Amino acid sequence: MNDIWMTILAAVIAYFIGNISPSILMARAKGIDIRKEGSGNAGTTNALRVMGKKAGAVTLIIDILKGTCAVLLGGLLAGETGAMWCVVAVFCGHVWPVFFGFRGGKGVATAFGALLGLNPLMALATLAIVVVGVLLTKRMSVGSIVGAACFPILSFFMEPDFVWLGIVVAIIVIVKHRANIGRLVRGEEPIMSIFEKEGKQ
Repeated sequence: MNDIWMTILAAVIAYFIGNISPSILMARAKGIDIRKEGSGNAGTTNALRVMGKKAGAVTLIIDILKGTCAVLLGGLLAGETGAMWCVVAVFCGHVWPVFFGFRGGKGVATAFGALLGLNPLMALATLAIVVVGVLLTKRMSVGSIVGAACFPILSFFMEPDFVWLGIVVAIIVIVKHRANIGRLVRGEEPIMSIFEKEGKQ
């Protein structure tokens, strides 16, 4: 019973760690709401688009680190089971942050950071798939969707106890990208700004 309560405690802490949103906070410091600019997403790609490379880099690093820290803390408090649940908790904290009206980002960077804390090799394998998708299409959304779709398969072989929780995370990532999927189908999804600038050189 004590293990259950420690797992719950770890998951609650992880959820609130996930609420830390660098893109929202940096945008507020500039007098804007990142969720009303660009794509409306409080994540790395939109921070890059709206506030520039520095803000995009800071958002990416913090979103990854908070995922990793939450899962490592979960492991310390409640063992591997706690760590697994903290992957989902910190991810949900980012996607649905109570401190920001339950309107956060899509959770890709935070999910990667969380997986890094759970199983670094699996996280890097997933990242490789995302990177290939981005480089081939010049669209972060494609890499994220393909990475999410492939992740449960990787989990089956590399972290089998996490498969069902991993499927939940993957489904949420894909659902959060439903607007991107619609634009991709219509041929309206814009390429990432860093690729646009390269094309103009």
